[in-house]
Amino acid sequence: MKVIKIIVGWVVGVFLLLQLIQIKIPPAPKATPQDEIKAPQKVIAILKRSCYDCHSNHVKIPWYGHIAPFSIGVHSNIKNGRAWLNFSIFNQYSKERQEKLFKQIAHSVRFKMPPKEYLWIHKDAKLSKNEIELLRKWALSHIKDENSSN
Repeated sequence: MKVIKIIVGWVVGVFLLLQLIQIKIPPAPKATPQDEIKAPQKVIAILKRSCYDCHSNHVKIPWYGHIAPFSIGVHSNIKNGRAWLNFSIFNQYSKERQEKLFKQIAHSVRFKMPPKEYLWIHKDAKLSKNEIELLRKWALSHIKDENSSN
């Protein structure tokens, strides 16, 4: 019984010490409304529901996103998500980068995004087959050579 109390004490102690480590999300890049991605309202609604928490300046950090070790993962996902694609500054990207991102969006919504671990808690972010197809068609419509991404 004494060993269990020591182990529990250590676990609680480590958990409390982890709270002292605060991971900061880099500040959102400066953006104007003109910088935000333009799309049909249905597409924007899907992007805001399923993508904006990691891929925009409009991040809603959940309660557990302030508690280590979960905060480390949440903040890392936001940092990496924004680095890869930030819908809030999409029109600041070069046309070449935008086209590359449209290709990646068309691929990612089918196979990778939103990530399964994100969907464990954010069930409303799950994309239906129709939503996936809508996003794919929208993204592919912005690619000069559609055959290169199929």
